[in-house]
Amino acid sequence: MISVFAWQYSSAQSADKEAVAAAIDKLFKAMELGDSAMARQVLDDQMTGATIFKDKSGAVNIRREKSSKEFLDAIGSPHDVVWHEEIWNLKIQVDGDFAQAWCDYAFYAGKTFSHCGVDAMQFYRKDGVWKMFHIADTRRKTGCEIPAEIQEKYK
Repeated sequence: MISVFAWQYSSAQSADKEAVAAAIDKLFKAMELGDSAMARQVLDDQMTGATIFKDKSGAVNIRREKSSKEFLDAIGSPHDVVWHEEIWNLKIQVDGDFAQAWCDYAFYAGKTFSHCGVDAMQFYRKDGVWKMFHIADTRRKTGCEIPAEIQEKYK
């Protein structure tokens, strides 16, 4: 039997998970729109990032970003094509004012597939708003198991 306390905690976690998912959606919508002001609403000023990838020789590398400025500059700079980051298998965990999210993704430049991988994002609640303070991802061009409904959108 679930206690009233456990149910209340679960309901609060559910609302927090929805709020984190909404922050993720807002970030990817901002990327699509090229709207760095919208992205700034989700990103902490001190956000860091890292990408794990293999170079042409097959060696594993890590590229680190030290702040949200590079990311925001990239989002806000004019693009020839719209950026689409499609995600699936989103899993969110919350403990108080800390949350982490993990999902598969595929990145498209316009209708052209660019790469896929996994996004791992960490958030904290600041003044009632979930802010991303770290994002790490993997990037590859092969071995992607992109759901059919996503593939259909970019044909």
